[in-house]
Amino acid sequence: MNEVWRDALREVAASDRLLVALDFDGTLAPLEDEPMDARMLPAARNAVNALLDAPRTVVALVSGRSLRDLRTIGEHRNDSRVLLAGSHGAEFWVPGEGAIVHPDNPADAALRDELRARAEAATQQLEGVWIEPKTFGLGVHTRRATAEAAEDANRIVDAIVQADAPHWRRRTGHNIVEYAFRHEGKDSAVAELRERTGATAVLFAGDDVTDEDALRSLGPHDLGVHVGDKPTAARLSVAGIPALAGLLSLLATERAAVRE
Repeated sequence: MNEVWRDALREVAASDRLLVALDFDGTLAPLEDEPMDARMLPAARNAVNALLDAPRTVVALVSGRSLRDLRTIGEHRNDSRVLLAGSHGAEFWVPGEGAIVHPDNPADAALRDELRARAEAATQQLEGVWIEPKTFGLGVHTRRATAEAAEDANRIVDAIVQADAPHWRRRTGHNIVEYAFRHEGKDSAVAELRERTGATAVLFAGDDVTDEDALRSLGPHDLGVHVGDKPTAARLSVAGIPALAGLLSLLATERAAVRE
């Protein structure tokens, strides 16, 4: 690890109260053809546990997954110390409080169900395409589809949503396009987590396009980490999940040392 990395880690490690907010898929867990098969790599799990044991340090998972699905793939129990922000920050789970969901209009949920059903019917002939039900919208998964089928699916669902819900937020990710009637993003999720925890500094790590919202929102005393080699707003980039796990483990060690 070079000196630039060490200096950046030492800066956030010295903060009074640190929030470590982490994307899940592609950041702590490898991407899977079957999304619900995703699980943290052991090294990532060990790093998260080390951070949870570090003084005045809070760990949160921030994901586009619904809160229910994030709890499943994160193997998150009711006695967990890890905070969760699901659905890009429209749902939260807080230790001692449980699930917290911001209220929405029943008409939005009805439209969600209608558009999801139409998307499923319109793409059912496209092999490898899966329409994922989401709490506040839907996702079009194309990881197992051919490039042609993926293009057709995205074009079809774009047209459906644009016709009746042009105000919905559209996000792209690794072989997925998501549509949501809620406009929260990972930037607002991190902001709410910062406020809830009283954090004086934030480390956020992610690998996908939707993570860039959070990375761009960080302040001068925060640290953004990108997993992968794509262009990013993050100050640091690491090659993959094992490298991130090593960085987080080092942060836990530094945090324990400076807070003694």
